[in-house]
Amino acid sequence: MAENPISDLIEFLTDPIWPTPIFWVLMIASVVIAVIVWRRRPEQRDFSHLAQWGLRFVIGGFWWQQTLWKLPPLFAQDPTAPLTTGLAYWMSQIGKYAAIPLQADVFSKIVLPHFYVFAPIVYAAEVLTAVSLMLGLFTRLFGLFGALQILNLWLGLYNAPSEWPWTYFFLLVVQLMFAVHCYGRALGVDALLPRAAQGSRSAGLGSRLLSAVS
Repeated sequence: MAENPISDLIEFLTDPIWPTPIFWVLMIASVVIAVIVWRRRPEQRDFSHLAQWGLRFVIGGFWWQQTLWKLPPLFAQDPTAPLTTGLAYWMSQIGKYAAIPLQADVFSKIVLPHFYVFAPIVYAAEVLTAVSLMLGLFTRLFGLFGALQILNLWLGLYNAPSEWPWTYFFLLVVQLMFAVHCYGRALGVDALLPRAAQGSRSAGLGSRLLSAVS
């Protein structure tokens, strides 16, 4: 049977691997948080906030799905191959096709030779971005963090023959929109933070820092 979005979604939600139940927990938590905010904040009971929550959750799910092909401890790397499969392969592509020579040199001479140092960092960064977007937690911070990750891919694979650079640029724009418009404050955890933390000039340093990341 030919693949389609429905069958792909069902397969994703029922895949018998250890991250699947974690995703279900995050999905349920996201809905519960949205319901709590809906009940506590009457001004968020409209289509705009519901749409922001839905879009944020979908892109968070995208980030989560992208972690599934690079699970630790091997990160899809064939232990019998010389760093030519999985995450290592794509890092090598950045080393070959990056738009900026310095970026190519960093991946070729530093990242790849120390693959099992950097691979967990990449995995953790994507997981944290996914969780942030799905729950609406510190969304401004991780919106920017995700944008930097996409920027790395956009420039790194800019000249790769099998890639379309605009794909990454569109994702970069989406991440920036989440950060600029504080999508976590729409039916997310960020909406439950103290009101003093959300823009008050008289708030303390801690509250203002909290506002900055949320």
